Amino acid sequence: MFHSLRVRLFLVIVLVVIASIIAVAFLVQRATVGEFQRFITSGGLIRQRRLEGTLASYYDLHGSWDGVQPLLEHFGQLGGEDIVLADTKGHVIADSTRKILGQTLDRSWERRPAMIILHGGVPVGAVYTGRPGEAIPGLSSSVFFAGINRALLLAVLVAASLALLLTLALSRRILGPVEALTAAARKMEAGDLNQRVQVTSSDEIGKLGHAFNAMAESLQRLERLRKDMVSDVAHELRTPLSNIRGYLEAMCDGVVQPTSSVIHSLYEEAMLLNRLVDDLQELSLADAGQLRLECQPIDLAEVSRKSVIALQPEATAKGLTLKTELPFGLPLVSADPQRIGQVIRNLLINAIIYTPSGGEVTISARSQDAQVAVSVSDTGIGIAPEDLPLIFERFYRTDRSRARATGGAGLGLAIVKQLVEAHGGQVTVESKPDIGTTFTFALPMLDEAKAER
Repeated sequence: MFHSLRVRLFLVIVLVVIASIIAVAFLVQRATVGEFQRFITSGGLIRQRRLEGTLASYYDLHGSWDGVQPLLEHFGQLGGEDIVLADTKGHVIADSTRKILGQTLDRSWERRPAMIILHGGVPVGAVYTGRPGEAIPGLSSSVFFAGINRALLLAVLVAASLALLLTLALSRRILGPVEALTAAARKMEAGDLNQRVQVTSSDEIGKLGHAFNAMAESLQRLERLRKDMVSDVAHELRTPLSNIRGYLEAMCDGVVQPTSSVIHSLYEEAMLLNRLVDDLQELSLADAGQLRLECQPIDLAEVSRKSVIALQPEATAKGLTLKTELPFGLPLVSADPQRIGQVIRNLLINAIIYTPSGGEVTISARSQDAQVAVSVSDTGIGIAPEDLPLIFERFYRTDRSRARATGGAGLGLAIVKQLVEAHGGQVTVESKPDIGTTFTFALPMLDEAKAER
């Protein structure tokens, strides 16, 4: 679950939100407490309001600020503060410390008014307060909220920076493999099929990397098979054509007489070419989905018996025992009897070719899991494990020498696979070197076939 990119993105976003909220809450809380505490301890709200009321009453009573200096000194001593009273023009009327008494405040004055004294709604003076020896401004509501705003701004900047860093880390984590995939795909587009990407995770990006590597491997294998197929077709055509050409040239030169045996040999070479072309055409039609099937209800055991009868002479001539385990009453399947007969004959011929004299070839049939399966087993040379995955490829042969005595063009098993799959079935192979091989194909029972259609 936690390897899913969707879950990881969700968790990162939640982490960013939580971190932002915690940062904002922490900084605002600290700033609020600090500023409020400073506001309370810096003169005190009650003391400031009392000073404001006293000065306003003094001005109402006297109509001016004359004689206010002793009163300001008294309040300064009580609160332990420096208090400055200035008129609206900035002229210092009274100063609890007498340091700037009579001076005029300019714009560079570091303190801000803690209160404005009004008379009849008109400002008549401003009071500045601060701790002794400090050049900090006195606190008012505007100063208090200015501090809060600064804290909020700092919290936003911290949260934004954290979100940016996490986003950059995540984007690099995601975009790194994607960029590697893009670069590899472009090289493959240019014809380099050796490209692979390194997979370091098991999330969606990792699965994409595995899929890309599998695709590249498949494309490379198909390209290799395509090149091999061109070479194999040329090889398979060259041998009979060379034989035919040699015989014809010899007869033209008078070296060989057109006897019945020579003509029969030429006929065999021509038939070999004809079978090769027919096989290639069938594979081409199957690939294009245009293979014509005349399906009807058939008994696979009965079709197998006919194939055994047709190939019994070949097995006998080679000294092989051809056994059958074909029970009566098997469920019917919907299939083309000619095509399925070709499948069974190809499997039997393959078994006969690769089983040495004195061996056994057994064909059996059975019903299993709504299917009817036919197996052809032999006691032949077997197939090496490295050859098994490629045994159904076109022109692939375990015998690299391509001797005529050990098989044809290497298309028989490829045709078997195409024909079986065209009927909605599947074919498998099991083999052990020097023990034997078993090919099995299975087709849906008749009722299953009707249901699918």
